[in-house]
Amino acid sequence: MSGRPVLELSDVDGGYGEVQVLEDLSLHLEAGEIVCLIGPNGAGKSTVLKTVFGLLTPWTGAVRYHGDDIGGMAPEDIVREGIGYVPQTDNVFGSLTIDGNLRMGGVARDDDRLEAVIEDLYERFDILREKRGAKARDLSGGQRQVLAFARALVMEPDVLLVDEPSAGLAPNTADEVFGHVEAVNAMDTAILMVEQNAIKGLNISDRGYVLDQGTVAYEGDADSLLDDPEVSKLYLGG
Repeated sequence: MSGRPVLELSDVDGGYGEVQVLEDLSLHLEAGEIVCLIGPNGAGKSTVLKTVFGLLTPWTGAVRYHGDDIGGMAPEDIVREGIGYVPQTDNVFGSLTIDGNLRMGGVARDDDRLEAVIEDLYERFDILREKRGAKARDLSGGQRQVLAFARALVMEPDVLLVDEPSAGLAPNTADEVFGHVEAVNAMDTAILMVEQNAIKGLNISDRGYVLDQGTVAYEGDADSLLDDPEVSKLYLGG
């Protein structure tokens, strides 16, 4: 894949309050890609997603979406621009039904396509149609994760940020969720994903970045990272 990135972080420093987490961090995402961020706990992986989504403001450097600097924009404006976000926790409204969650995901739409988009998501994710009247809190972990994806997709983003989609899930359920990540990607949605299970995350990705202490320690196509003995020893449990 080549061309101008849909999403690019350039020389970004950032963090929480006065605590620096990201240091001189640069990475990019191209149209149609799945890119996986891996690395030890505390490396800054989730901080990258929060910085892109406007939950944190970069101290220095730039966050660009289709070439435009979005660093410091409010999350609701970033959603309207075309970037969705699936956080690791609290990613659905437990007291609402599946249908209610999807409609909440579309509150920022300013057109008349909401019903058609929701219907399309029901077509793509059968389990949501089957349980559309169920409260989100009554779903299994895997079903809640599918709902979280679908809720973010109601705005039809071309970039989706996904934070540890397999966290807390049984292996078989995690495999199903990774399949859904690939299905979302097939909808012409580029995905920047943080994943604790580095091997499985890289297995469904085009490229990857290994973060350590807030900066990029290694980068490359997913297969080369999986085959790199140093990366395997330090970060993949090899």
